[in-house]
Amino acid sequence: MQETWKFSLNPQDQPKNPEILLEEVLEANERDLGIFLSYYFKKEGAVAEKVKLKGEIEFISDLKGKLMLGFDLVHFNACLNIHEQKRDEMPIQFEFDPLFQNLTLTGPYWPEREMDEI
Repeated sequence: MQETWKFSLNPQDQPKNPEILLEEVLEANERDLGIFLSYYFKKEGAVAEKVKLKGEIEFISDLKGKLMLGFDLVHFNACLNIHEQKRDEMPIQFEFDPLFQNLTLTGPYWPEREMDEI
């Protein structure tokens, strides 16, 4: 499994520095980032909340790079009386389209386990 999430950008409102633009998009879309990261933990019944940029943004080219997102991973099940929370992080790759109209985030590849043979 590998998840991607695309953000539409408004070319007129953008600063010229892609790093500043990326930071603004991440900050303004904290809730969407939580949904994006939660797809990786849905089998555990956990959700990601309070997503923040952790560390520095590393540009590989003018339009591509990678970054680390930190977030609270919350496991909650009222029936089993479970409410656990821990801080976690995940590496993310990003890519702007050439006209800076979209930003695509791509999470890590997590191979899915097949059924065990009996």
